[in-house]
Amino acid sequence: MKHEADSRYAMWRLFITLLIMTVGSSGMYVVSVMLPAIQADFGVARADASLPYTLLMIGFGLGGVVMGKLADRYGVMWPLLAGAACVGLGYVASSLAGSILAFSLVQGVLVGLGSGAVFAPLVADTSLWFVKRRGMAVAVCASGNYVAGAVWPPIVQHFVEVAGWRATYVGLGIFCGLAMAGLALFMRPRPPAAVMAAAPGNVAGRPVTMPTMRPFGLSLGAAQGMLCVAGVACCVAMSMPQVHIVAYCTDLGYGAARGAQMLSLMLACGIASRLISGAICDRIGGLRTLLLGSVLQCVALFMFLPFDGLVPLFLVSALFGLFQGGIVPSYAIIVREHFPPAEAGARVGTIIGCTLLGMALGGWMSGKVFDLTGSYHAAFINGIAWNLLNMTIAVTLLVRVQRRMAGHAVAAGP
Repeated sequence: MKHEADSRYAMWRLFITLLIMTVGSSGMYVVSVMLPAIQADFGVARADASLPYTLLMIGFGLGGVVMGKLADRYGVMWPLLAGAACVGLGYVASSLAGSILAFSLVQGVLVGLGSGAVFAPLVADTSLWFVKRRGMAVAVCASGNYVAGAVWPPIVQHFVEVAGWRATYVGLGIFCGLAMAGLALFMRPRPPAAVMAAAPGNVAGRPVTMPTMRPFGLSLGAAQGMLCVAGVACCVAMSMPQVHIVAYCTDLGYGAARGAQMLSLMLACGIASRLISGAICDRIGGLRTLLLGSVLQCVALFMFLPFDGLVPLFLVSALFGLFQGGIVPSYAIIVREHFPPAEAGARVGTIIGCTLLGMALGGWMSGKVFDLTGSYHAAFINGIAWNLLNMTIAVTLLVRVQRRMAGHAVAAGP
């Protein structure tokens, strides 16, 4: 098969990418399911029990930046192999932790770094293998993260109940480390040089902006900075249900198993959301897709406030998954549409890293708000406030793009 953009090989590579993403993204969902058992084992407060997730997401974010730069230079295979080693060792080391601090450090340094080698580098790599349906391809790739969220929580919850959380971590380490390493060997070819050098003109009949040294009329640093703040804000909001839904259901008396089912449903709906958002993105572009997802996510967060019954929570969780799944992948499309393509890995890694920092901050912040107030009501309101910040940035950047395109049209004349 020819190693060209939009080729049969690109489709085969996308399938392998989806499998790697499903295995390598397991860490962030495993630790959420483990939260009640870990809190009980170590006898700590909810905020302290949220610390492993926080450090994991920080490691995830930093890993995406470092591994994204390595992927730009050497190709994505080598970062993936390093990630396989980190995830496998990290899971096994987690089973040996004797304190919440030791457990948290292992999650951050090993599991987080290993997971970071998967998400941002693979999303950036996928964006360089497709031109005609780039939004859909990136959505399929990123859906692996939510496939992991749909698949792993009920499996992990089952083995925690049967064998305990420590033995479950050992089994996860062996399986995930070997699976990731084996699949990574298929990812050796580099992105086609023609795509790296080409500038987009029309995609699916839609005129798009050309990658430039002044995206949105700003310097590269200022433009990326605004996207980074947007990434933090959207994911502080996103983390509230994703990180704490199992604990929330436990507090309401429905049990951890119901919470794990709810999380699985939320992320299964996120798969559909990402695919639908990918198709939408190919038609309206990355910025508009980001704004649409942000508005819908805010609506879903408001819906958590009045409902705490079991059936309503299942329904709202499903809607939350359907509404917010396209937000994070849209950043990769925004980078590909507005920034130089040769820097895709590093820039996508940095912005995705900020989204993960937002997940880390939001996960800890929600636990702290719970400890202070005794309920999650204020935590949902805090998430809504951060969501509004994301919407404001998305609107600001979209207005700047529209003004620049209008100015270029006037300058070009009839």
